Amino acid sequence: MANSDYILEMRDICKAFPGVQALDHAQLLLRPSCVHALMGENGAGKSTLMKCLFGIYQKDAGEIFLDGHPVNFNNPYEALQGGVSMVHQELNQVLEQNVMENIWLGRFPMKGIVVDERAMYRNTKEIFDNLHIDIDPKQKIGELSVSQRQMAEIAKAVSCGAKIIVLDEPTSSLTENEVSHLFRIVSDLRSRGCAIVYISHKMEEILQISDEVTIMRDGKSIATQPAAELTIDKIVSLMVGRDLSHRFPQKSSRCCEDILLEVRNIKGAYAPAVKDASFQLRQGEILGIAGLVGARRTELVETIFGLRTREQGEIYVEGKKVENRTPSQAIENGFALVTEERRQTGVFEDLPIIQNATVANLAKYTGRLGVLDNTAMVSDAKWVVENMKVKTPFLKTHMGSLSGGNQQKVILGRWLLTNSKILMLDEPTRGIDVVSKFEIYQLMIDLAQQGKGILFISSEMPELLGVTDRILVMSGGLVAGIVNTQETTQEEILSLAAKYL
Repeated sequence: MANSDYILEMRDICKAFPGVQALDHAQLLLRPSCVHALMGENGAGKSTLMKCLFGIYQKDAGEIFLDGHPVNFNNPYEALQGGVSMVHQELNQVLEQNVMENIWLGRFPMKGIVVDERAMYRNTKEIFDNLHIDIDPKQKIGELSVSQRQMAEIAKAVSCGAKIIVLDEPTSSLTENEVSHLFRIVSDLRSRGCAIVYISHKMEEILQISDEVTIMRDGKSIATQPAAELTIDKIVSLMVGRDLSHRFPQKSSRCCEDILLEVRNIKGAYAPAVKDASFQLRQGEILGIAGLVGARRTELVETIFGLRTREQGEIYVEGKKVENRTPSQAIENGFALVTEERRQTGVFEDLPIIQNATVANLAKYTGRLGVLDNTAMVSDAKWVVENMKVKTPFLKTHMGSLSGGNQQKVILGRWLLTNSKILMLDEPTRGIDVVSKFEIYQLMIDLAQQGKGILFISSEMPELLGVTDRILVMSGGLVAGIVNTQETTQEEILSLAAKYL
């Protein structure tokens, strides 16, 4: 029986995949004019539950009521028609088309047999003005920043007359100012009667923006409570089923003084590029790389790895000069790079774990006739799954079916199979849950203790201060300073980050 207090009721939802019970009688009760956070570890069932609502998956059992009426959307189009919209973490837009064409795709206003461009522009501008979004409707969407593209997707949801909007990790790639703008839009939508389902791993922002919070664990709904009654410790305890007293593992030893990597006056050839960077990485050291948007942190590691053309500068490994003009050369010289955009440049979603775990080391498995040794590949993929603690029923499970944290563990394991000496990790914990983060921190510390050197880019100050030995601060493509982690403060790091802006 439906309850009139709720705009959406999802009751006893079950969904199974081969070898996995993804949802086990999960519940979600959503009030109108409410921001309802959905939290849990990667693999807890959050996205699966929302995909069952949105018609991407079909539930095996359970009931869904919208405005008191039973619904069962067969596809996303039906969900949109029913007033439910979902803004995915990985934006799916036609980059070569302009903003307004993306917003009205599939439902263009027509004038006879031709598209009414004026009406489309007018309607888009009206929505943008109401949401205080400053974007030219005629600009190509591929030219926009991630935050602007996200705003366009939210505007699209509003244009569909959505009563419920699902935001999946909406702030994972946003700056602090962009997050503030998003929160203003979310608050505005709430004031207009829209209900928001807000999926995020960032507990501080959950407590700031949410009215209610539902915690999921192992496909079940563990608790739903007002956000005002929750703390970070309580959320973590509900998520993992136990107290997690420390956010970061203990570091048992310090790095040695032997120089593993030296970078001298490196400069990129094409903008956006690093302008001039010199530093040393010691054996067994975790060197954090901090900086604001535009600091060129990613450009630095991509230039070292040979993904970007280097105009000048030298790279030395254990005192020996190396070229690293291409990623292949960098891999041969003992470098590994875990990229920032995991799904775009890190994983092959339609291929199984076996291929994803071994792709960086194919020469090892290739025989004289060019035939791959499948037995060796399976053995190494099994090692990755076991040692990285990847949650998966089978080695043949496609990467796209894994949670973000488990995908990241496979990628890290992939590079460990190459016996790399220098690991460059670009935002490796972005978009993953607190338990998976802890496991990745521990893995980084373990690798450092084995003598590997780690360059660790992060936009989260607490984890830089919690895991690293030293922190290199980038500003405007230049090295603004290098500080000892135990002796520095957030204020000093932010001051250095603004040095060359």
